[in-house]
Amino acid sequence: MGVRDLSDYPWDAVVPFRERAAQHPQGLVDLSIGSPVDPTPEVIRRALSAATDAHSYPQNVGTPALREAIVDWYARRRGVPELRVDEVLPTIGSKELVALLPTLLGLGAGDTVVFPRVAYPTYEVGARIVGAAPLAEDDPDAWPEGTKLIWINTPGNPDGRTWTAEELAHAVRRARELGAVLASDECYAELGWDGQWAHEPVPSVLDPRVTGGSRAGLLSVYSLSKQSNLAGYRAAFVAGCAETIAVLLTARKHLGMMMPLPVQEAMIAALGDDEHVAHQKELYRIRRDLLRPALAAAGFRIDGSEAGLYLWATEGRDAWESMARLADLGILAGPGPFYGPDASQHIRLSLTAPLECVEQAARRLLGES
Repeated sequence: MGVRDLSDYPWDAVVPFRERAAQHPQGLVDLSIGSPVDPTPEVIRRALSAATDAHSYPQNVGTPALREAIVDWYARRRGVPELRVDEVLPTIGSKELVALLPTLLGLGAGDTVVFPRVAYPTYEVGARIVGAAPLAEDDPDAWPEGTKLIWINTPGNPDGRTWTAEELAHAVRRARELGAVLASDECYAELGWDGQWAHEPVPSVLDPRVTGGSRAGLLSVYSLSKQSNLAGYRAAFVAGCAETIAVLLTARKHLGMMMPLPVQEAMIAALGDDEHVAHQKELYRIRRDLLRPALAAAGFRIDGSEAGLYLWATEGRDAWESMARLADLGILAGPGPFYGPDASQHIRLSLTAPLECVEQAARRLLGES
């Protein structure tokens, strides 16, 4: 299989529900896509503006200052001390890395790529592009021989599943038994809400409690899109196993995958400023606290969602029926079937819509408008 064999982009199937929702007398409330709507913080915009004299080609590996900023951020925010600059690499957003990682690692026919049973579809797309066998499986003990790459997503998109340090350590041991690279997509790690994640940091796969003293074969993937409203900047990075990072860097050099220098400067500012991250999380909390009880009052059960950017909801019936019900209220959600067969009765609602839109959705769910 190759790029030409990919099916149509799945979000095209949502168009009829968008059109239906748009007919509501008070207009469409779009909770389907997790694209930030809040302003990019001024400290980041100033850094970008100051770096616009970028006349030379940037380095694929990133500037020394950016790599140091990533190292410092992992120590300060993720509990990962003693990373080295040769263990980090900026990437042009995280989605391109997710999609291309099997390619960059040289995987192909006969190899297996594992990803969560309820998951962002790009993990599977990356496997299929290189002809590897995709396998949706959450249980490390069920990961088979022949597995070369394992994706976990914590906190998960769409369901908010968050792995404990003990669960991550078990996954690491199994990956090493198989000789597989274990890549942890951790883009929502700053957004813990319920249970232990209301007061504990979400652990990274690079946490010393997880690694057994070695980062060999482990990758942590992170994006600044949500915590810093930088989706339009395509600002992300990967950290972990120095040997694997070196392989990725060599491939990216040949492919000309260079992050623009002004974006690198903006990332340095973002990684060094925790205040805007706390402010953004509070904005998401306000929206979540409005939407969650309204969904419950309307007959939805919220599953998982203890961390992350979404509410994972079900009425206990086919997801497309729930999509239609919400569309009649002028609300557009994301359909669970996009995230795997196990999600046929769920919908995903994003916390990124403007507050006034979330308020309007809550009122409609409560039958107040």
